[in-house]
Amino acid sequence: MVYKSAAENLPARVEVLDATLREGQQCRGVNFTLDARIRIALELDEIGVHVIEAGWPASNPKDRELLRRLSELSFRNARIAAFTMTRRRDLTPEQDRSLNEVLDCGVDLVVVVGKSWSLHVREVLKTDPETNLELISDSIEYLRDHGLDVIFDAEHFFDGYREDPGYALKAIKAAEEAGARTIVLADTNGGMLPHQVFRMVSDARTRLKTAIGVHMHNDSGNAGANTLMAVCAGASHVQVTVNGIGERAGNADLCQVIPNLELKLGVKALKTGLNGLRRLTKLSSLVYELSGLPKNRYQPYVGEYAFAHKAGLHIDAISKCARAYEHVDPSLVGNRRLLTVSDLSGRSALIAGISELLGIELDKRSKELSEILEEIKKLGLRDVSLDDATGTVALIFLKHFKKYDEKFRVIEWTSIAGGGSGDPKTYGVIKVRIRDKTRVEGGEGVGPVHAMDVALRKALEQDYPQLRYVKLIDYKVILPEAERDTASIVRVFIKFTDGNRAWSTTATSPNIIKASLDALVQGLDYYLQIESLKRTFI
Repeated sequence: MVYKSAAENLPARVEVLDATLREGQQCRGVNFTLDARIRIALELDEIGVHVIEAGWPASNPKDRELLRRLSELSFRNARIAAFTMTRRRDLTPEQDRSLNEVLDCGVDLVVVVGKSWSLHVREVLKTDPETNLELISDSIEYLRDHGLDVIFDAEHFFDGYREDPGYALKAIKAAEEAGARTIVLADTNGGMLPHQVFRMVSDARTRLKTAIGVHMHNDSGNAGANTLMAVCAGASHVQVTVNGIGERAGNADLCQVIPNLELKLGVKALKTGLNGLRRLTKLSSLVYELSGLPKNRYQPYVGEYAFAHKAGLHIDAISKCARAYEHVDPSLVGNRRLLTVSDLSGRSALIAGISELLGIELDKRSKELSEILEEIKKLGLRDVSLDDATGTVALIFLKHFKKYDEKFRVIEWTSIAGGGSGDPKTYGVIKVRIRDKTRVEGGEGVGPVHAMDVALRKALEQDYPQLRYVKLIDYKVILPEAERDTASIVRVFIKFTDGNRAWSTTATSPNIIKASLDALVQGLDYYLQIESLKRTFI
């Protein structure tokens, strides 16, 4: 069979169904609260997805309550859909609880999953192929007779097609004839490759008049690519989850699929267009926060480092022409460019990364810039990594350009840890010179670094009360040496925020408390320096 080219089959627009509230809940380690799922639904509506698959009301009370709560809210762009499965083989539709639960949850759209792989029909449902086709038809017709629109998810379609194409096609044909408004081909095991998806979707399109969609799992690492290939083959409905969270290796990632459709293929995927696209990074961060999963800083499009440049050659080119090393403008997805200063940096990196922040006019050929570059490269030899350490780098610049105003200096410190195994005690004592005054303060904490932080702030906040707004939001200790033991050099990273912006500092030492205190001092010092510079500029 000869298929049309991808360009000929490409739809002008696709319908996006987000399944984060159901599939995402099945991700190991994720258990959204009810309020969290509502917040995600509202943000999905804001970005402009067409359908939000909210849950399976027959499976648990939380999903029923979620659907009830969502039915009471007003959504500008999205329709709320409930999820269910085809009737059980020994029950009529009227008797089947899973079907009837969706009739009472306030939605007018339902996603029905049914078998399309003859192996599952025989081994899982324990029935014959013709009976399964009846289950599909009866379930869809019953829901449509009650006024609901139906999306049919053909579970395991691609594995079924590969093993028994005739039966897989019969299953989706039965759904079409029963009145499903969209037929979704699911790679439930997540093992398909893009060329296989293109061929199978293309064939399915020749057999159906109904709109075709896809639901891709990521077990082979191809969920996003498979979704795009399906659209190239003519699919006009895609099912995704935010950050790709889902069962096992997850699902096709909304944050990758949508910008690829909109920006690369020219296919309209959001009701809100580019305005919705600019909310993607915010949406990604929200779902990470509410799921409790760690952020993937390298995630395409929306990761913190997705547009981070470190090599001097790259940064030099970026400063002249952003397109030279960026496939899209990061602002299109609500992200931003990061220029990393490190021992790999050249002069362009130093200028681009710091001059705007500090308001310092830099000449690429200046002696000061050469000295700073040399210092940074020496720090690299001492295993001080300046990647993302904006605070540490800024302090180096300020000191070289004679714009540094010493706000305080730590003269001495002592850390004391003791107590029994069930009742540890940790204290910190610090002596600080602030201008012409000297203060000694102590603090008690859950650990030595926390105790030193408490003591330092007690000493400083008497003169710099604005430091109360500075919070630690991340603290990491790394052992960079290949041979690691209790005497190894440690590298500490601390990330701070004042509620409006964030910055990081780093320090190394064989003593973990000293490295931590150095990074802590830099972080507070940086904040005071920047606040002082802002007042100077104003």
